Order: sequence, then structure tokens, then C-alpha cells
Amino acid sequence: METKILLENGTNELEVLEFVVDGNSYGINVAKIREIITYSPVTPVPNAHPSVEGIFMPRDAMITAIDLRNCLQRGQSHPGGLFIITSFNKLDIAFHVDAVIGIHRVSWVDIIKPGATVTSAEDGISTGIIKIDGKIIIILDFEKIITDINPETGLKVTEIDALGARENTEVPILIAEDSSLLRKLIIDSLKKAGYDNIIKAENGEEAWEYIVKCRDAGTLDKEVHLLITDIEMPIMDGHRLTKLVKSDDATKHIPVIIFSSLVNEEMKRKGEDLGADAQLSKPEIGNLVKVIDKLLAR
Repeated sequence: METKILLENGTNELEVLEFVVDGNSYGINVAKIREIITYSPVTPVPNAHPSVEGIFMPRDAMITAIDLRNCLQRGQSHPGGLFIITSFNKLDIAFHVDAVIGIHRVSWVDIIKPGATVTSAEDGISTGIIKIDGKIIIILDFEKIITDINPETGLKVTEIDALGARENTEVPILIAEDSSLLRKLIIDSLKKAGYDNIIKAENGEEAWEYIVKCRDAGTLDKEVHLLITDIEMPIMDGHRLTKLVKSDDATKHIPVIIFSSLVNEEMKRKGEDLGADAQLSKPEIGNLVKVIDKLLAR
């Protein structure tokens, strides 16, 4: 599958693969996809989660197959269809779908955040909704799906305990993260590590507006000492936010850490080109604290 979006920097765009499960259209960020292959039989795993179909070994690499129909509470999948093999959070997972429709290039501005009537912030598995040619496509939160199946794949909050006793500091840290659950976990972890002064933003635009407000008021050096940002966020993504911060002479001194499930070699090169000071995969909360310590010379 060819895609040009990964070659561009800070465009605030993404490519969404549309696929079908039980007659409904869903989407996934192309950046998460390693390949798409025809369904092949899997070996069931004893005592596995109901959504785990089993394991198989394409090209001698063991892959766990997830029944997406089961995850969406639409019954069980039947043999056939396709496997979308993904790579994020340092995991390679295959998701069983009925069919693939194609790729849509969209702006994060056009992605609608699901409201409370559609999904609760902590229980829902949708990160956004887009409408293309009159058709609604629901973008699924694949990290949440995997974490629900195996919580050990999520943020390893216990890593903070290994850092030992730490003094509290009021150094202001701005965090841009659209998931309310992840935002709370990250903030709780940072506070446990002694960083008490956390300013939160739900997307890149909100974070940038805060930075601009502080910049224009002449209080930036007091209000923002470091920025942590996710990549995938509606309205403005983390790459666009990084580009804005690092291309402004008044803000480029602010250390920027990209903390995302999408940190692979391709995306690392993109982040480096944009000027990010550090890039970490989301499970690495302990390393995140260590990198913060280093950048702030704690």
C-alpha cells in the first residue's frame, strides 16, 4: 500500500483506511497499518479473551488475530475477509475485517470528536467520526481495543514506582492529549513522579492557543517549560503543533516530547524533521519521566 502522507511534515492531515465490519464503515489511520492480507486460518489460544481469534505465522512471525466483529459486539466473524495487520505501541496485531473500501485523505479539522450521546469518554472505542460523500465513517480507537483485551499493553504506570522517592516541583508542563482516560493516566503518573504543575489541552489547537496567549502576554517562560504531545488528535495533530512551536522564534526553545503509539522509525524521522526534542511510545511512561528530567535538567 503506497501513501504519501508520511513524507509530508506538519500538514495537519492523515490518511484513513475505510473498511467494513458487519455492513458498517469504520476507519483506521494508515500510519498504523503494516500490511493487508487475505484471511488465513488461525490457531485458537486456550483461555484467551473472547475477541482473540487465535494466532498465525505469516513469514515466520507470530501474529495475534483479533475478531473486530466481536470487539464491536456484532457477533463472531466467519472465515474469509481480510486481516489488517497493524503496528503500534510496539505491537504487531491483525484485525479481522469483512472488506476494505479504500483510503481517504482528510484534515484533522474535519474529524468530529464523538459526543457523550455516542460514546462515553472512558468506555468508547471511537476516536472520531468523518463524513465522506454522505457516508459516516467511525474511526476506531485500536489502542483502547487492545488495552481492553490485555491491560498490560497500556501505560505501565508501575514504572513510576521504580523511580523511587522524588521531590515535588512546580515546573509547568503542558500536555496535549485528546483521550481523557490517557490524559488522566499520564497526568497522574507525572504528579506521582513529582511534577505537580500540569496544564492540559485536549488537542494541538488548544495547546497552541495557550502557548500563543502566554507568548503575547510575555509570560511564556513562566507558564510553559516543556510540551508533551500526542500525534493523533482532532482539529490539530501533534506534528502540526510541533511544527508551529519549533518554527516560531519566540517558542522554539520549548522542549517538545512526542508521546504516541505511532512512534515507529518512519514517524521518528518525521518528528525529527519537525524539531521534536524526544519521541517515545506510549507504554514507556517511566522513560517519559526520565526524558523530562533530562530536558529540564532536573
